Amino acid sequence: MGLVVARRLREALPESVEVLEREGEPTGLIETWADAGALWLVDAVSSGAEPGTVHRVDASHGDLPERFGRGSTHHFGLGETVAMARALRRLPDRVVVFGIEGEQFELGDELTPRVQSAVAEVVRAVIAEVQAATER
Repeated sequence: MGLVVARRLREALPESVEVLEREGEPTGLIETWADAGALWLVDAVSSGAEPGTVHRVDASHGDLPERFGRGSTHHFGLGETVAMARALRRLPDRVVVFGIEGEQFELGDELTPRVQSAVAEVVRAVIAEVQAATER
């Protein structure tokens, strides 16, 4: 889901806004976050909420809630990566995380209609927030 959002944002946002895609372990992005003025992250979540539910968390000053999951024994999850970046002083002052409640999590699964709708909602929300932040 995050990759779909990133690709749509890349088409909609100005070139001055860097849009990154990352599959797998997100710790590889920590160094790129260090120079960012603000950061919006989008990921799939599985918290038990209805599929297509959009979660928005301001993680600028605190840890992500458990619903954003933990990584496997081999990988860091998004919450752990944000915490690590904060500890390393590589996290921008403003960090907003959008989680889209998934319905199917197998590799190659198509997005269901509820999740597609949530993707569109998150794209609109991120565009609006980025525009508001860059107008200052």
